[in-house]
Amino acid sequence: MPEKEDVDKARKALFDTMKNMGLQDVWKGPKGNQAETTEEQRAHSRRKRRLEFSYKPKEIKHYLDRFVIRQDEAKRVLATAICDHYNHVRSCIDKPHLCQHYVKHNVIMLGPTGVGKTYLVRSLAGLIGVPFVKADATKFSETGYVGADVDELIRELVHKANGDTELAQYGIVYVDEIDKIAKVTQTQMRDVSGSGVQRGLLKIMEDTDVSLRNPQDLQSQLQSMFEYQQKGKVSRPSVNTRHILFIVSGAFGGLDAIIRKRQNSQAIGFEVSQAGEVTNEELVHQVRTEDFVQYGFEPEFIGRLPVRVACDPLSEEDLMQILSASEGSILKQYKEALKAWDIDLHVEADARSEMAKLAHQEGTGARGLATVCERIFRGIKYELPSRSLKTVTLTAEMVRDPDKGLQQLLDNEQKLQDSSLGKALQSYAKRFYEKTGIQIQFSDGAVMALQRGLVQSGRSTDKELDQLFANYSYGLALVQKRKPRPYFLITEAAVHNPNVVLDHWIKESYEAVENKH
Repeated sequence: MPEKEDVDKARKALFDTMKNMGLQDVWKGPKGNQAETTEEQRAHSRRKRRLEFSYKPKEIKHYLDRFVIRQDEAKRVLATAICDHYNHVRSCIDKPHLCQHYVKHNVIMLGPTGVGKTYLVRSLAGLIGVPFVKADATKFSETGYVGADVDELIRELVHKANGDTELAQYGIVYVDEIDKIAKVTQTQMRDVSGSGVQRGLLKIMEDTDVSLRNPQDLQSQLQSMFEYQQKGKVSRPSVNTRHILFIVSGAFGGLDAIIRKRQNSQAIGFEVSQAGEVTNEELVHQVRTEDFVQYGFEPEFIGRLPVRVACDPLSEEDLMQILSASEGSILKQYKEALKAWDIDLHVEADARSEMAKLAHQEGTGARGLATVCERIFRGIKYELPSRSLKTVTLTAEMVRDPDKGLQQLLDNEQKLQDSSLGKALQSYAKRFYEKTGIQIQFSDGAVMALQRGLVQSGRSTDKELDQLFANYSYGLALVQKRKPRPYFLITEAAVHNPNVVLDHWIKESYEAVENKH
C-alpha cells in the first residue's frame, strides 16, 4: 500500500499539471467542492457547444461568394480574420491561460456606399450563428451627453441573443459611418461626438465589463430599486467584451487625398514613373495608420483595429452579376412579392443589363438596384394583383419606360380578355339555350361591366356568370311562357342587379297576360 507522502506527491503533481493546462478550477484537490466542480464542468461544456466553429478561410470565402459579388480581397481578409478570432475564442474556452496575450482581430472596412460592406458582415454572423448588432456611429455621443451611449451596443447584443449573456459575448458588433466621428479640428468646443465617441468605443473594443443596466435609463433604475426592496441587495449583471468582435466601416471621403499627399512627399528626390497612374480607388488599399490619424482618428483607436479591408466600387458588370448570380438578388424579392398574388415574373437578360446600367448611373452601388427596381415595379405591383394576368415578362423597353411598358401590358391583357370573354359569353349563351330553349345576348355595356367584375373578383368567367344569373333559367322560362321573345338582351343593368331586372321582366309578363284578358 503506498505511503501517504507518496499519495500527496502524486496529487500535487496532478494538480500542477492541470493548473498548467488552465484546468485548476475543475479539480479542487482532496478538499474541493464536488458540486462546484460539476457545475464548472457543465459551464465549460455549454460554452463549447455555444461556439461550434470549424470553418476554414476558403470555406468562408466560398460562402460569401454566394451573396456578395466581387470584393475578393475583402472576403479573403475577412475570412482569415474571422477564423483567427473564433479559433482563438475556442482555445480560450478549452485553455483559459492562453488568453492573456492576444491581439484581437477587430476590423476596419473602407469603401463607398452600396458595395456590400454591411452584407458581408451580416452574412458572416449568419454563417457562424452568433448575434449581430449594426449601428451608425453618428447616433452616439460621449457618455454623459445627449445621444446614445456606446455601451448600448453591448446591451443590444444581449437583446439579440434573447438575453443569453454567454452567447452575446461571442457576438459581432458592426458600426457603420465610422468616418463621421473623426475628431473635429479648429474648434474650442469639446468634441463629444467625435473623439469622445472614439474614446467610448476604445473602452469596449478590448476587454471590459459592460453593465447590462444603463444608469441613465429610468427602467433600469426602477428595476434596481425593486430588486433592492425584495432582496436587500442589487445585482450588477454585466457582459465581458473580451471575445466580442468589432467591425467598423465608412466611405472615408477625402482619405485618398491624404494618402496621395503622403506618397508624394515620400517620393521627393526619387523618380516615380507610375505615381500619377494610381487611381483614387487603388489608393485606399495602401492606407496606413498615419493616414487615419491625419484623417482625424486617435492613434489608440486605430491601433485597436489591426485588420484593414478596402472594398472596391461596383461597375456596371458587377451590378449585372448581382442581379443574375447573387443569392441575395433584389429581383428575388420582387418575384416573391408578385408570387403572393400567383403572378410569375420572368426577366430577360437585356432587361437585367438595362437595370444594371440605370443603377450604375445612380452612383450608390448595389443600392441603386433597389431604386431602379422600385421605379419599375411600382405600377406592376399596384395594377396586376387586381387583374387576371398571371405571367409578366420584363423587357428592356419596360425598364427604360415603366409607365409605357405597364400600359402596353394592360392593353395586351385587355385584348386577350376581350377575345376570351367574348368566346366565354357565346359558350354560356349556347349552354343556356340548350338547357332552356331561350336565346340570350349580351350588350356592349354588359360586356364591359362583366370585364370589370372579373378583374375585381378574380373569378373565372363561367363561375361569375353562373353566380350572377343563377335564377335566370327558371325566371326567363316564366317570362317566355307569358310573353314570348326571340331573345333576351342582358344589359349592363342586368349585370349590376340581375335579380332586379329579372323581377321586372316577370312583372311585365304577368301584366301583359292580365291586360290581354
